[in-house]
Amino acid sequence: MLIRRATEADMPGLESLLDQVLMVHYHGRPDLFIPGTRKYTDDELRGIIADDERPIFVAVADDAAPGEVLGHAFCVHEHYGSNNMHHIHTLYVDDICVDDHARGMHVGTALYQHVLAYARECGCYNVQLNVWSCNPGAQAFYEAMGMKPYKVGMETIL
Repeated sequence: MLIRRATEADMPGLESLLDQVLMVHYHGRPDLFIPGTRKYTDDELRGIIADDERPIFVAVADDAAPGEVLGHAFCVHEHYGSNNMHHIHTLYVDDICVDDHARGMHVGTALYQHVLAYARECGCYNVQLNVWSCNPGAQAFYEAMGMKPYKVGMETIL
């Protein structure tokens, strides 16, 4: 398995994985997520692929055909700070997904470890992400990777 930056040739695989993520979220929160939609248009995805501030990493099999992706990690460089908070450089993980057919092959662990190494290389203070409470499997995975909650979002549906 190889982990590398995504290219436009990976778009079919990325779109398939984004569809899988959407359906997990839709099944957990059908009041928020719309099945059959896309998070990014083709042009938006091309733009993200080309943006060094929003790197996408893909895991591919050593013998993968173009567009075959085992998993992805969408990341965003963020800079925080204010009058009462230290200025820090964060690598925010917007999305990690492993293809249904690649589960159990440690693709998620390899992607996450790659993201950590990349963040260290870039001088980031931390790596952050959000996980939907309707996805306890993802939360358990991130906790197994050593992540800890740092804040909790709450809501009242009206």
